[in-house]
Amino acid sequence: MPKVVDREQYRKELLNGCVELFAQKGYGSITMRQIAEGLKVSTGTLYHYFDSKEAIFMQLVQELCEQDISRFFAQAPEVETLEARLQVVMAFVLKSLQFYQQQMLLWVDFFQQNRTGSDEELQFLRQIWDGTRDATVDYLQLPNTELADFLMIFIDGLIIQCVYNRGIEDMDWFHHQSQLMIQMVCSHEQLSPQS
Repeated sequence: MPKVVDREQYRKELLNGCVELFAQKGYGSITMRQIAEGLKVSTGTLYHYFDSKEAIFMQLVQELCEQDISRFFAQAPEVETLEARLQVVMAFVLKSLQFYQQQMLLWVDFFQQNRTGSDEELQFLRQIWDGTRDATVDYLQLPNTELADFLMIFIDGLIIQCVYNRGIEDMDWFHHQSQLMIQMVCSHEQLSPQS
């Protein structure tokens, strides 16, 4: 009797295996053949699930973002104030900082290799940003998306600084910057007219 394969589950398993492969070799350096070898599957099997390396990467980005949002909401406590919710978000980022640094470097590598991304790729990545931003708006209970965009850009900046200038060891700096941002956002919210 032939083995029954849950195609979607198997596709996710292949994607999860790609995280480490992309991290080790970089997006630009790894080939479909090397990905197949690393996953211990045939190149034909890999092409059966993914049209290209770009398709693997795009689906991997989506999967990681969805997992990240689910993981956050599974552990996020119910807290009353915006300041407390921001503290929860920044603690989660700090706890996952090494993972986010790895993701950031992969994104930079991807964009270096695909300088002329297709409209479809750019639209897809915009949808990923929007989904993450909307989850941020929901958790923080913000009246609009502008503060969520600001927060996500701020976090990206912190991650970049940790990659290039600070390292994971400089957590006092990370915490200090987080506290400054939280004070600024909470002050902005207190000064904003209530709708």
